[in-house]
Amino acid sequence: MNPRRFLLLGAGFWAGYQLAAWGETPGAVCVGVCDRDPERARRLAGRIGAPAFTIPEAALAETRPDFVDIVTSPETHVELIALCAAQNIPILCQKPLAPTLAEAEQVVALCERASVPLLVHENWRWQAPLRHAGLLLQSGAIGRPFRARLMFSSSFPVFDNQPFLRTLDRFILSDVGPHLLDTGRYLFGEATSLYAQTHRINPTIRGEDVATTVTVMGEARITVTCEMSYASRTAHERFPQTYLFVEGETGSLEIAPDYLVTVTNADGSLTRRIPPPRYAWANPAYDVVQASMVPCQADLLAHLISEKTAETTAADNLRTLRLVEAAYESAAGNRVIALPGAAFAAPEE
Repeated sequence: MNPRRFLLLGAGFWAGYQLAAWGETPGAVCVGVCDRDPERARRLAGRIGAPAFTIPEAALAETRPDFVDIVTSPETHVELIALCAAQNIPILCQKPLAPTLAEAEQVVALCERASVPLLVHENWRWQAPLRHAGLLLQSGAIGRPFRARLMFSSSFPVFDNQPFLRTLDRFILSDVGPHLLDTGRYLFGEATSLYAQTHRINPTIRGEDVATTVTVMGEARITVTCEMSYASRTAHERFPQTYLFVEGETGSLEIAPDYLVTVTNADGSLTRRIPPPRYAWANPAYDVVQASMVPCQADLLAHLISEKTAETTAADNLRTLRLVEAAYESAAGNRVIALPGAAFAAPEE
């Protein structure tokens, strides 16, 4: 089978790693890089000997790709998705799908009307320790789960690396919230209620840098807490690792620092280390996140060649975005939000 030809829209920091991750995926080849900054476009395209562009329309006309991979800032997503949908070109888009939930719903509807595949590059759930935990839960290793915590808390100086984040009215729930809530959906099922609290600890920023959500998820009505913070100093800080603790009827499951996964039951505890794969192109400090791009992109590509339905279709991702919006609503009103079942139900195959 001939490889699928794709156009990379965006040449910023994450685009370079995403392009490298495509190099680990048989069946896809980049035929061009487009960025409004010509030097960035030339520099990234030069890595693979592909042409560089600054105008998306020109890039699409010249390369005629089988699909596009959008790795640009969120405010550009709606326009680029509409451009590609009008030309019947399948679309992969980095999260967030759009700056607002309303815009995300609009582009999903647009692509559905045009019968154009729209998939979301949501790689958090593809991290090696989290996938292993998912398999353990599916196997019944701890019986039926009844309570869980997902934790992503650190004092990492994120505002030093990305100063624009200081100016956002909405920060951590919009940035980290989609990752943790999507992972919760992957592990435990759809949410039926949600309660959230937020705090702004750093006085130099506009948005919240600490948030906690409590959801009831799945048919078993599992209580799932998601803790996220960029204002926490802990003895076990390992940015950007996500920790997990799940209690079940016959035992518990834990993802601890340094990728240690432990199952505890009446017979005792068994611990295995499940580190991410090591790729030469990945930043060792970000291995667990950047390595997860490879299986994520393989899943998206399999959808495009009709081998399976991707886990993170745009329609599915809308359910995560609705949880984020519900979290802001809950925090603002200090109340529990009941979630309509049909709106948050798993997508039909």
